[in-house]
Amino acid sequence: MSAKSKTVKGEFVRSESGFRNWITPDGSAGPHGEAGFAAEADRYHLYVSYACPWAHRTLIFRSLKKLENIISVSVVHPLMPEESWKFGEYPGATEDHINGSNYMYENYLIADPDFDGVVTVPVLWDKKRQTIVNNESSEIIRMLNSAFDKFTSVDADFYPPALRVEIDEINALVYHDINNGVYRAGFATTQAAYDKAFDRLFNVLEMLEQRLSKQRYLVGEQITEADWRLFTTLVRFDAVYYNHFKTNKKRLLDYPNLWSYTRELYQVPGIAETVNMDHIKHHYFGSHRAINPTGIIPKGPEIDFMQAHGRESLI
Repeated sequence: MSAKSKTVKGEFVRSESGFRNWITPDGSAGPHGEAGFAAEADRYHLYVSYACPWAHRTLIFRSLKKLENIISVSVVHPLMPEESWKFGEYPGATEDHINGSNYMYENYLIADPDFDGVVTVPVLWDKKRQTIVNNESSEIIRMLNSAFDKFTSVDADFYPPALRVEIDEINALVYHDINNGVYRAGFATTQAAYDKAFDRLFNVLEMLEQRLSKQRYLVGEQITEADWRLFTTLVRFDAVYYNHFKTNKKRLLDYPNLWSYTRELYQVPGIAETVNMDHIKHHYFGSHRAINPTGIIPKGPEIDFMQAHGRESLI
Protein backbone atom coordinates (compact mmCIF):
# COMPACT_ATOMS: atom_id res chain seq x y z
CA MET A 1 0.00 0.00 0.00
CA SER A 2 1.22 3.46 -0.72
CA ALA A 3 0.69 7.07 0.19
CA LYS A 4 -0.08 7.79 -3.45
CA SER A 5 -2.30 6.14 -6.02
CA LYS A 6 -3.28 6.93 -9.57
CA THR A 7 -6.01 6.14 -12.04
CA VAL A 8 -5.92 5.84 -15.81
CA LYS A 9 -9.28 6.17 -17.59
CA GLY A 10 -10.99 5.64 -14.26
CA GLU A 11 -9.05 2.47 -13.43
CA PHE A 12 -6.79 2.16 -10.39
CA VAL A 13 -3.15 1.50 -11.37
CA ARG A 14 -0.72 0.11 -8.80
CA SER A 15 2.81 1.53 -8.89
CA GLU A 16 5.83 -0.70 -9.36
CA SER A 17 8.13 -1.33 -6.39
CA GLY A 18 11.44 0.50 -6.68
CA PHE A 19 13.96 -1.50 -4.60
CA ARG A 20 14.52 -4.99 -5.95
CA ASN A 21 17.66 -6.54 -4.45
CA TRP A 22 17.61 -10.04 -2.96
CA ILE A 23 18.87 -11.62 0.22
CA THR A 24 20.51 -14.94 -0.61
CA PRO A 25 22.17 -17.56 1.65
CA ASP A 26 25.70 -16.59 0.53
CA GLY A 27 25.19 -12.98 -0.57
CA SER A 28 25.33 -13.68 -4.28
CA ALA A 29 23.03 -11.73 -6.56
CA GLY A 30 19.43 -12.87 -6.80
CA PRO A 31 17.20 -12.92 -9.91
CA HIS A 32 17.88 -9.19 -10.26
CA GLY A 33 19.60 -6.43 -8.33
CA GLU A 34 23.09 -6.39 -6.86
CA ALA A 35 25.01 -8.85 -4.72
CA GLY A 36 26.08 -8.28 -1.14
CA PHE A 37 22.96 -9.11 0.87
CA ALA A 38 23.84 -12.34 2.65
CA ALA A 39 21.39 -13.98 5.04
CA GLU A 40 22.55 -13.16 8.56
CA ALA A 41 20.90 -13.17 11.96
CA ASP A 42 19.80 -9.74 13.22
CA ARG A 43 20.96 -7.95 10.08
CA TYR A 44 17.56 -7.33 8.50
CA HIS A 45 14.43 -5.52 9.62
CA LEU A 46 10.87 -5.49 8.32
CA TYR A 47 8.76 -2.35 8.22
CA VAL A 48 5.11 -3.37 7.99
CA SER A 49 1.52 -2.31 8.45
CA TYR A 50 -0.91 -4.78 10.01
CA ALA A 51 -3.56 -3.18 7.81
CA CYS A 52 -1.81 -3.76 4.50
CA PRO A 53 -2.43 -7.14 2.82
CA TRP A 54 0.90 -6.95 0.98
CA ALA A 55 2.83 -6.36 4.22
CA HIS A 56 0.72 -9.03 5.91
CA ARG A 57 2.22 -11.62 3.57
CA THR A 58 5.68 -10.94 4.99
CA LEU A 59 4.52 -11.23 8.60
CA ILE A 60 2.95 -14.58 7.73
CA PHE A 61 6.16 -15.95 6.23
CA ARG A 62 8.26 -14.61 9.11
CA SER A 63 5.95 -16.53 11.45
CA LEU A 64 5.71 -19.71 9.35
CA LYS A 65 9.49 -19.97 9.08
CA LYS A 66 10.00 -19.02 12.75
CA LEU A 67 12.25 -16.09 11.93
CA GLU A 68 11.01 -13.79 14.71
CA ASN A 69 14.41 -13.87 16.44
CA ILE A 70 16.29 -13.42 13.16
CA ILE A 71 14.39 -10.54 11.54
CA SER A 72 13.08 -7.67 13.68
CA VAL A 73 9.94 -5.66 12.92
CA SER A 74 8.53 -2.13 13.21
CA VAL A 75 4.79 -1.55 12.73
CA VAL A 76 3.36 1.70 11.42
CA HIS A 77 0.25 3.48 12.72
CA PRO A 78 -2.90 2.19 10.97
CA LEU A 79 -3.95 5.65 9.77
CA MET A 80 -2.00 6.84 6.74
CA PRO A 81 -1.83 10.61 6.17
CA GLU A 82 -0.94 12.20 2.85
CA GLU A 83 2.75 12.44 3.75
CA SER A 84 3.25 8.69 4.04
CA TRP A 85 2.86 5.91 6.57
CA LYS A 86 3.82 7.22 10.00
CA PHE A 87 5.06 5.82 13.29
CA GLY A 88 3.21 6.78 16.43
CA GLU A 89 1.31 5.76 19.50
CA TYR A 90 -1.50 3.31 18.78
CA PRO A 91 -2.15 -0.14 20.25
CA GLY A 92 -0.10 -2.63 18.24
CA ALA A 93 1.94 0.04 16.43
CA THR A 94 5.58 0.73 17.31
CA GLU A 95 8.22 3.37 16.97
CA ASP A 96 10.78 3.05 14.19
CA HIS A 97 13.18 0.80 16.08
CA ILE A 98 16.03 1.21 13.59
CA ASN A 99 16.19 4.79 12.30
CA GLY A 100 13.93 6.65 14.70
CA SER A 101 11.95 8.11 11.80
CA ASN A 102 8.57 9.73 12.24
CA TYR A 103 7.41 8.87 8.71
CA MET A 104 8.21 5.96 6.42
CA TYR A 105 9.32 8.29 3.62
CA GLU A 106 12.27 9.35 5.80
CA ASN A 107 13.67 5.82 5.55
CA TYR A 108 13.32 5.88 1.78
CA LEU A 109 15.38 9.07 1.75
CA ILE A 110 18.06 7.44 3.92
CA ALA A 111 18.28 4.64 1.36
CA ASP A 112 18.19 7.05 -1.59
CA PRO A 113 18.44 10.83 -0.97
CA ASP A 114 17.04 11.44 -4.46
CA PHE A 115 14.03 9.16 -3.99
CA ASP A 116 10.83 10.67 -5.41
CA GLY A 117 8.68 7.60 -5.88
CA VAL A 118 5.82 5.92 -4.06
CA VAL A 119 6.36 5.10 -0.38
CA THR A 120 5.08 1.60 0.37
CA VAL A 121 5.20 -1.16 2.93
CA PRO A 122 6.49 -3.76 3.40
CA VAL A 123 10.10 -2.69 3.38
CA LEU A 124 12.96 -5.11 4.01
CA TRP A 125 15.77 -3.04 5.53
CA ASP A 126 19.48 -3.84 5.83
CA LYS A 127 20.81 -2.57 9.17
CA LYS A 128 24.43 -3.14 8.11
CA ARG A 129 24.32 -1.16 4.86
CA GLN A 130 21.60 1.25 6.03
CA THR A 131 19.49 0.79 2.96
CA ILE A 132 16.35 -0.81 1.60
CA VAL A 133 16.94 -4.28 0.21
CA ASN A 134 13.50 -4.75 -1.31
CA ASN A 135 9.98 -3.33 -1.07
CA GLU A 136 8.17 -5.87 -3.27
CA SER A 137 6.18 -8.23 -1.05
CA SER A 138 6.08 -11.12 -3.52
CA GLU A 139 9.88 -11.18 -3.57
CA ILE A 140 10.32 -10.65 0.16
CA ILE A 141 8.21 -13.71 0.98
CA ARG A 142 10.36 -15.85 -1.30
CA MET A 143 13.47 -14.65 0.50
CA LEU A 144 11.90 -15.49 3.84
CA ASN A 145 10.83 -18.87 2.47
CA SER A 146 14.34 -20.05 1.61
CA ALA A 147 17.22 -17.63 2.23
CA PHE A 148 17.31 -18.05 6.02
CA ASP A 149 16.91 -21.83 6.24
CA LYS A 150 20.17 -22.26 8.16
CA PHE A 151 18.72 -20.12 10.96
CA THR A 152 15.46 -22.01 11.42
CA SER A 153 14.32 -25.52 12.25
CA VAL A 154 11.38 -25.17 9.83
CA ASP A 155 12.10 -27.02 6.58
CA ALA A 156 8.73 -26.33 4.92
CA ASP A 157 9.04 -24.98 1.38
CA PHE A 158 6.07 -22.93 0.23
CA TYR A 159 7.45 -22.56 -3.29
CA PRO A 160 8.60 -26.09 -4.13
CA PRO A 161 10.26 -26.54 -7.54
CA ALA A 162 7.79 -29.17 -8.76
CA LEU A 163 4.84 -26.82 -8.25
CA ARG A 164 6.32 -23.50 -9.30
CA VAL A 165 4.74 -23.29 -12.74
CA GLU A 166 1.26 -23.91 -11.35
CA ILE A 167 1.86 -21.60 -8.37
CA ASP A 168 2.96 -18.80 -10.69
CA GLU A 169 -0.10 -19.29 -12.87
CA ILE A 170 -2.57 -19.12 -9.99
CA ASN A 171 -0.67 -16.22 -8.41
CA ALA A 172 -1.04 -14.18 -11.59
CA LEU A 173 -4.78 -14.75 -11.71
CA VAL A 174 -5.30 -14.09 -8.00
CA TYR A 175 -3.12 -10.99 -8.00
CA HIS A 176 -4.79 -9.33 -10.97
CA ASP A 177 -8.43 -10.07 -10.22
CA ILE A 178 -8.58 -10.60 -6.44
CA ASN A 179 -5.62 -9.11 -4.53
CA ASN A 180 -5.52 -6.04 -6.74
CA GLY A 181 -9.06 -6.55 -8.02
CA VAL A 182 -10.67 -5.28 -4.81
CA TYR A 183 -8.61 -2.09 -5.12
CA ARG A 184 -9.49 -1.71 -8.78
CA ALA A 185 -13.15 -1.82 -7.78
CA GLY A 186 -12.79 0.34 -4.69
CA PHE A 187 -10.69 3.08 -6.25
CA ALA A 188 -12.41 3.13 -9.65
CA THR A 189 -13.55 6.61 -10.65
CA THR A 190 -15.87 5.58 -13.49
CA GLN A 191 -18.78 3.18 -13.54
CA ALA A 192 -17.25 1.23 -16.40
CA ALA A 193 -13.97 0.71 -14.55
CA TYR A 194 -15.81 -0.39 -11.41
CA ASP A 195 -18.09 -2.76 -13.30
CA LYS A 196 -15.15 -4.38 -15.06
CA ALA A 197 -13.19 -4.93 -11.84
CA PHE A 198 -16.29 -6.11 -9.95
CA ASP A 199 -17.22 -8.69 -12.57
CA ARG A 200 -13.69 -10.06 -12.87
CA LEU A 201 -13.33 -10.29 -9.09
CA PHE A 202 -16.46 -12.35 -8.60
CA ASN A 203 -15.86 -14.49 -11.68
CA VAL A 204 -12.52 -15.58 -10.23
CA LEU A 205 -13.94 -16.04 -6.72
CA GLU A 206 -16.58 -18.37 -8.20
CA MET A 207 -13.88 -20.27 -10.07
CA LEU A 208 -11.82 -20.71 -6.89
CA GLU A 209 -14.92 -21.74 -4.95
CA GLN A 210 -15.33 -24.61 -7.41
CA ARG A 211 -11.63 -25.46 -7.34
CA LEU A 212 -11.64 -25.66 -3.55
CA SER A 213 -14.68 -27.93 -3.57
CA LYS A 214 -12.45 -30.64 -5.06
CA GLN A 215 -9.09 -30.01 -3.44
CA ARG A 216 -7.97 -28.72 -0.07
CA TYR A 217 -5.50 -26.09 -1.30
CA LEU A 218 -5.00 -24.05 -4.45
CA VAL A 219 -2.06 -26.09 -5.75
CA GLY A 220 -1.46 -29.72 -4.93
CA GLU A 221 -2.06 -31.30 -1.53
CA GLN A 222 -0.01 -28.88 0.55
CA ILE A 223 -0.21 -25.24 1.56
CA THR A 224 1.88 -23.12 -0.77
CA GLU A 225 2.73 -19.49 -1.35
CA ALA A 226 -0.38 -19.24 -3.53
CA ASP A 227 -2.66 -19.93 -0.56
CA TRP A 228 -1.07 -17.26 1.62
CA ARG A 229 -1.22 -14.67 -1.15
CA LEU A 230 -4.97 -15.28 -1.48
CA PHE A 231 -5.56 -15.47 2.28
CA THR A 232 -4.60 -11.86 3.03
CA THR A 233 -7.39 -10.61 0.77
CA LEU A 234 -9.99 -13.14 1.92
CA VAL A 235 -9.44 -12.43 5.62
CA ARG A 236 -10.23 -8.74 4.98
CA PHE A 237 -13.12 -9.30 2.61
CA ASP A 238 -16.23 -9.21 4.78
CA ALA A 239 -14.91 -6.70 7.32
CA VAL A 240 -13.68 -4.16 4.75
CA TYR A 241 -13.87 -4.83 1.04
CA TYR A 242 -17.52 -5.92 0.91
CA ASN A 243 -18.72 -2.48 2.02
CA HIS A 244 -15.81 -0.09 1.74
CA PHE A 245 -14.78 -1.11 -1.79
CA LYS A 246 -18.36 -1.91 -2.90
CA THR A 247 -17.49 -5.53 -3.69
CA ASN A 248 -20.87 -6.59 -2.39
CA LYS A 249 -22.21 -9.28 -4.70
CA LYS A 250 -21.48 -11.91 -2.06
CA ARG A 251 -19.70 -12.09 1.29
CA LEU A 252 -16.89 -14.55 1.92
CA LEU A 253 -19.35 -16.28 4.27
CA ASP A 254 -21.58 -16.96 1.23
CA TYR A 255 -18.89 -19.17 -0.37
CA PRO A 256 -18.82 -22.39 1.68
CA ASN A 257 -15.46 -23.62 0.39
CA LEU A 258 -13.62 -20.29 0.38
CA TRP A 259 -14.94 -19.57 3.87
CA SER A 260 -13.86 -22.92 5.34
CA TYR A 261 -10.52 -22.64 3.52
CA THR A 262 -9.91 -19.19 5.02
CA ARG A 263 -10.69 -20.50 8.49
CA GLU A 264 -8.25 -23.38 8.03
CA LEU A 265 -5.44 -21.04 7.05
CA TYR A 266 -6.27 -18.66 9.90
CA GLN A 267 -5.98 -21.58 12.33
CA VAL A 268 -2.46 -22.55 11.22
CA PRO A 269 -0.24 -21.95 14.29
CA GLY A 270 1.12 -18.39 14.36
CA ILE A 271 -1.23 -16.95 11.73
CA ALA A 272 -4.00 -15.54 13.94
CA GLU A 273 -1.39 -13.34 15.63
CA THR A 274 -0.60 -11.69 12.29
CA VAL A 275 -4.25 -10.64 11.75
CA ASN A 276 -5.07 -7.35 13.47
CA MET A 277 -8.63 -6.47 12.52
CA ASP A 278 -8.54 -3.24 14.52
CA HIS A 279 -5.63 -1.94 12.42
CA ILE A 280 -7.27 -3.22 9.24
CA LYS A 281 -10.58 -1.45 9.82
CA HIS A 282 -9.06 1.77 11.16
CA HIS A 283 -6.76 2.04 8.18
CA TYR A 284 -9.26 1.52 5.40
CA PHE A 285 -12.23 3.37 6.86
CA GLY A 286 -10.15 6.08 8.51
CA SER A 287 -7.56 6.78 5.81
CA HIS A 288 -9.59 6.64 2.61
CA ARG A 289 -11.58 9.85 3.03
CA ALA A 290 -12.43 10.01 -0.67
CA ILE A 291 -14.38 6.79 -0.18
CA ASN A 292 -15.50 7.26 3.45
CA PRO A 293 -15.58 11.06 4.05
CA THR A 294 -16.77 10.84 7.66
CA GLY A 295 -13.98 8.49 8.71
CA ILE A 296 -16.41 6.53 10.88
CA ILE A 297 -15.08 3.04 11.70
CA PRO A 298 -17.78 0.31 11.61
CA LYS A 299 -18.08 -1.71 14.80
CA GLY A 300 -19.00 -4.94 12.97
CA PRO A 301 -19.15 -7.48 11.58
CA GLU A 302 -18.46 -10.25 14.06
CA ILE A 303 -16.51 -12.96 12.25
CA ASP A 304 -15.45 -16.21 13.92
CA PHE A 305 -12.37 -17.48 12.09
CA MET A 306 -11.92 -20.15 14.76
CA GLN A 307 -14.97 -22.21 13.79
CA ALA A 308 -14.06 -25.78 12.84
CA HIS A 309 -13.23 -25.83 9.13
CA GLY A 310 -13.75 -29.53 8.31
CA ARG A 311 -11.46 -29.50 5.28
CA GLU A 312 -9.48 -32.57 6.34
CA SER A 313 -11.79 -34.77 4.26
CA LEU A 314 -10.52 -33.21 1.02
CA ILE A 315 -7.10 -34.85 1.34
